[in-house]
Amino acid sequence: MAGTNPPPPPDALLHAPTLLSTPRYHRVVRRWVIGIFAVVIVILFLPWQQFVRGNGVVTALAPADRPQAANAVVGGRIVAWHVAEGDLVQAGDLLVTLEEAKQEYLDPLTADRLSAQVEATDAAADAKARKAASLAEQIDALERARTLAGEQAIASLEQARLTVAVDSAQVAVARIDSVQAGRQLAAREQLHAQGLLSLVDMEAARSKAQSAFAGIVKAENALAKSRASLRKAELDVAAVAAEYDDKLAKARADRAATLAEVSEAAGSLAKLRNSEANIRLRQGLYEVRAPRDGYVVQAIRAGVGEVLKEGEAVVTIMPANPELAVALQVRPMDVPLLTPGRKVRLQFDGWPALQVAGWPSVAVGTFGGIIRVIDQVASTGGTYRVLVVPDPDDEPWPDSPPLRVGSGVLGWALLDNVPIWFELWRTLNGFPPSVQEPVAQGDAKAK
Repeated sequence: MAGTNPPPPPDALLHAPTLLSTPRYHRVVRRWVIGIFAVVIVILFLPWQQFVRGNGVVTALAPADRPQAANAVVGGRIVAWHVAEGDLVQAGDLLVTLEEAKQEYLDPLTADRLSAQVEATDAAADAKARKAASLAEQIDALERARTLAGEQAIASLEQARLTVAVDSAQVAVARIDSVQAGRQLAAREQLHAQGLLSLVDMEAARSKAQSAFAGIVKAENALAKSRASLRKAELDVAAVAAEYDDKLAKARADRAATLAEVSEAAGSLAKLRNSEANIRLRQGLYEVRAPRDGYVVQAIRAGVGEVLKEGEAVVTIMPANPELAVALQVRPMDVPLLTPGRKVRLQFDGWPALQVAGWPSVAVGTFGGIIRVIDQVASTGGTYRVLVVPDPDDEPWPDSPPLRVGSGVLGWALLDNVPIWFELWRTLNGFPPSVQEPVAQGDAKAK
């Protein structure tokens, strides 16, 4: 019939079951997929050691064991080198010799000249001190003289007062005598008028009365003179006090000025002695010496004739046998997970290693450490420095060839053991690692 397909040949009907069966390589692939999936499932439940990664360098634990510069205490010109890079030096060994380069110190006799100035200033200060002592003695003598002069003036004043009193009494007596003589004269004149007394007797009474009146004048003159003497004695007392006060004030002013000069001379003397000591000390600092035992690793200033400033570094000294440590730089977000005493695995530059951070037991070529110090402040790059020391319960750090300060280190601070699936889930979600209770360093050593 037109339009119908011809029947299949007999051989094709015999191969139909073969075409319907699963090929052999498909079964192999399925078994491999199932096996790999089973292995992955098993791997996901294997333990994984969480860690915090950090890069760092080898350093010295003690600051005194770290590289340090030998500085020139005073500025100068290099005239001789006594070491070469790589030499082992002892503390105090001569490294570089300098010569003076500042103009004010070029004269080699500067210290001797200052010493002569010190002696001259010292002698001047002694002379001024002796002058001050003499003025002090002069002041004491003036005070004693003022006391004596004052006492003498007071005695004269008292004597003048007594004289005034005596003369006053004499005036009173003279006045009484004059009154009596006047009365007697009046009586005799009356008797003479009556003819009972002779003219001679009356004239004698008149002469006596006149003498008595003259006695009053004489006594009053003596009283005036004694009063003048009293006034003069009073003025002498005041004059003695004023005179000696003036002398004492002048002597005290001279002594104060002299003491000021003594103090000024003492200050100048101290300054000169300080300058002399500084110059003599400076002359002993023209040699740069090693601050401690170690190796000369770098000459910062080379050649002869170069001029150094005060405090400028000349060479770098690396201590011979430092106590090594590792300074790892850790991100701020990882610092809270770390505590002193935690274990750390380290991979040093130049030492081949096979490191699987999550399985430290299968690591090869790594070395153990313990966190000793975690800085309280961040470093310049924003990371925190963590100092790691050798783990006494682990393999010692390499010493043949020995580690060198400054060589690079890669470190893993070990945290908790978790399944791999948990670590993958934590990483995908950005969660922080889980942290156990802090492990003290002493407990770590005990374990």
